Amino acid sequence: MKDIHHELIDFIESGSPFHSFLNIKVMDARPGFIKLRLPYKKEFGGNMERGILHGGISAMFVDIVAASSLWTHLGPEDKTATIDLRIDFQHPAMLEDLIGEGEVRMLSNSIANVHVRLYNASMPDTVQAEGRAVFHIKRKK
Repeated sequence: MKDIHHELIDFIESGSPFHSFLNIKVMDARPGFIKLRLPYKKEFGGNMERGILHGGISAMFVDIVAASSLWTHLGPEDKTATIDLRIDFQHPAMLEDLIGEGEVRMLSNSIANVHVRLYNASMPDTVQAEGRAVFHIKRKK
């Protein structure tokens, strides 16, 4: 996890009350790429009879993974805002940890495009959801 600013990992894992509640863990981080783990919590249940997570959990995680992958290119003083977020659900997410991988596909001075892939920890070859996010970037001068 070299070549990224050291504050990034701390922020992703515990930089806000929401991140602390989620207990997200950084598995890998390098410029333009991040891999995060979202540990399962019973509060994430959507349809308990079918054993699947609420779709809003996947949507929230796509946004966090996308922003985190973008931050691997930025400094701690830079700012970002999500302009557009799209999620294609492909399979139900099971009641277990989710893994998210984000890759920056396009980066300019003020706009970035990021692709995200989510899957259950026990099924890395089965994509649960794919997402795309567009961000506005305001860099510290």
